[in-house]
Amino acid sequence: MPAPSRTPRTLASASADRRPEATLGLHEPGHLFRRAHQHSVSCFNAVFGRAVTPLQYAALRVLQEHPGIDQVTLAAAIALDTSTTAEIAVRLERDGWIVRELGARRQRRLELTAEGQRVINEMLRSEAVLADRILTMLDAGEREVLMGLMHKLLGKPPV
Repeated sequence: MPAPSRTPRTLASASADRRPEATLGLHEPGHLFRRAHQHSVSCFNAVFGRAVTPLQYAALRVLQEHPGIDQVTLAAAIALDTSTTAEIAVRLERDGWIVRELGARRQRRLELTAEGQRVINEMLRSEAVLADRILTMLDAGEREVLMGLMHKLLGKPPV
């Protein structure tokens, strides 16, 4: 029996199936979230450089809004485990951006230094630039929908 003839369309689709990117599950949520995270970090580094990591930035922002909180509370606020948060706090202290003081029940109380406040204030001036860079492919309505869906997915109401 002769093989079925291949039309240009079936040839194109057969060759697409051999390309790795055609089989990477680009439609799967986990993969898309990973790619979106890579995009976000790349944009963060382009706007702010590499002196501060996105996690350090998150910690500094929380400490700016809640001076004097302890490391365990900070960990919960930025959705990290306490040992990773402790490592971030040690680095921020080493850089002179926070002070860690041993408080009641051996909890570490955290506070921004003047230099830490200067760093975060400088970064806040470019916060809108970062958001625009991350969401550049979306119009205003799409941005609002995406942000609402991310909040819903994470079970957090928008602030």
